[in-house]
Amino acid sequence: MMKYRFYLVLIFAILSFSKLTAAEWQWSVQIPGIISKETNDHPQAFLWIPSDCNRVKAVIVGTHNMTEETLFENPLFRKEMAEAGIGLVWITPGWDQQWDVKSGSQEVFDKMLEDLASVSGYSELKDAPVIPFGHSAMATFPWNFAAWNPERTLAVISFHGDAPRTNLTGYGRENLEWGRNRNIDGIPGLMIEGEYEWWEARVNPALAFRMMYPESCISFLCDAGRGHFDIADRTAAYIALFLKKALKYRLPETTEKDDPMQLKKVNPQEGWLAERWHPNQKKRAKAAPYTQYKGDPHDAFWYFDREMAEITEERYRQERGKKPQYLGFMQSGQLLSYNPQSHVRISARFLPEEDGLTFHLKAVYTDSLHTALSDEHASTPPEITRICGPVQKVNDTTFTVRFYRMGMYNTRRTGDICLLASNDGDKSYKSTVQEFSFRIPYRNTEGKRQHILFPGIDDVKEGTESIPLHATSDCGLPVYYYVKEGSAEIADDKLIFTSIPPRSKFPLKVTVVAWQYGHAGKIQTAEPVERSFFIYR
Repeated sequence: MMKYRFYLVLIFAILSFSKLTAAEWQWSVQIPGIISKETNDHPQAFLWIPSDCNRVKAVIVGTHNMTEETLFENPLFRKEMAEAGIGLVWITPGWDQQWDVKSGSQEVFDKMLEDLASVSGYSELKDAPVIPFGHSAMATFPWNFAAWNPERTLAVISFHGDAPRTNLTGYGRENLEWGRNRNIDGIPGLMIEGEYEWWEARVNPALAFRMMYPESCISFLCDAGRGHFDIADRTAAYIALFLKKALKYRLPETTEKDDPMQLKKVNPQEGWLAERWHPNQKKRAKAAPYTQYKGDPHDAFWYFDREMAEITEERYRQERGKKPQYLGFMQSGQLLSYNPQSHVRISARFLPEEDGLTFHLKAVYTDSLHTALSDEHASTPPEITRICGPVQKVNDTTFTVRFYRMGMYNTRRTGDICLLASNDGDKSYKSTVQEFSFRIPYRNTEGKRQHILFPGIDDVKEGTESIPLHATSDCGLPVYYYVKEGSAEIADDKLIFTSIPPRSKFPLKVTVVAWQYGHAGKIQTAEPVERSFFIYR
């Protein structure tokens, strides 16, 4: 228990630090051989390496669905990955929910890592251990990737999604058959399910898989007090600890600088067992070493060690025996309607201020039917945070449209915004969440045409702190920016340079995009303008 309390203190310390951390992605490459139906273009793979990293020990790979980008840009998670020496790769748009090697996914993947290794200077990326991560509809591919790449898969993360080899896939179609000789023995895998999305039919195949393959190492976390669309800081911290354990137990003690790492298989009998989560459970079997576990092993999951098992138990204990509470959203003084049949149960129209970008929402406590406000709730107010989409939080009730490296040409996703209302509860009330989505009109095609003038940017020397940006609109509207790639971030109309990882290949490319959304019915959306330059040593 003391270890767990120390762990909580660590989380709070990280959260305090996190306000200073930028979510930059230093490099990107196009993925040849794939054309996305969402963009009619090649997907783009973005790479982040910790600023003080001398050698990448592993790389997490996730494609564009929802919480992949939420997790990968979480400051707490990035700090933990920096300490572990783990890089991140985010691919947009995503492709291949199954990981069907017959479609060429393996060759495309290998070429992507080779290209990222070449452009970044971190040559070990082409052979680095991989952690496939997928959320929801993309949560099947991590297991299949591991089955086809057992020698280089460090760990598997299936987030709010699927069990290995299940037929109940998040994308709603058939799964791949592994064949007789393919397995994930000795590869630690973590399956996470939210309490408020709970479905026994998703969990039972994971238990069955563990018993069918006794050398498999399947961990499970019920994301107690959370739903399908969100990823809380405490859950990000849990995943980070799981990955640090994977490094500890699987990496060799020494390896030659340029040689691929030879991963060690985990022996499940050297780990721990803990009973699966049950709703409203009063008595649980005590977590214990694998060979000493007194509960039903058919109803238990595997964990690396005592620390991992006890932290899991504590997560369950925190939410047990508390009263439920419910959340909703208010817009323009009205409580928004709740549709239990909808995937995202609350949606609304886009009602911006005069600038065409800023809008207002308020998270409120409601009754269980989500039809009226309620006084039965925790002592702290709910909070609204971003899940995904072109949006930035200004304060607790004010938000603004902000496009980002996803780009402005994705017909499916460019206009989609998803937000989350949440409250972590207190001594009496459980943690609770409520998702919300809407679609902004994209593009604005009526009214006066608009063009952006964005002068080219000169190359700079390493050590330059910042440079001003001077894009203008011929309609006189303010122009906004985002950094597509490079060690930099935007602050007002300035480009602020961030720390460059020590083995980065120079010159280092930076790409800035200028955009202007326009005004519905008055001024059209301008074509975004890209400008690239280089940082020289």
